Amino acid sequence: MSDHPYTIAQTAMAQLKGAIHTLLSSNPDGLRNSEIGRALGIYMGHVEHEGHIPRTLLAIMQNEDVVRR
Repeated sequence: MSDHPYTIAQTAMAQLKGAIHTLLSSNPDGLRNSEIGRALGIYMGHVEHEGHIPRTLLAIMQNEDVVRR
């Protein structure tokens, strides 16, 4: 793997999206973004911006037609 920041970031995104997909696959009734974030240990943020990381990842995956609202 290259040490180029872009490659590192894209690899990390792919791994996070894979973890979300795996989690959703094992919960056929779906999960809330807060449940996903907490299950993966990524539900955090500044005051009034809690869950920003999982919401962003879910939005990316929604645009890729991988998840739905």
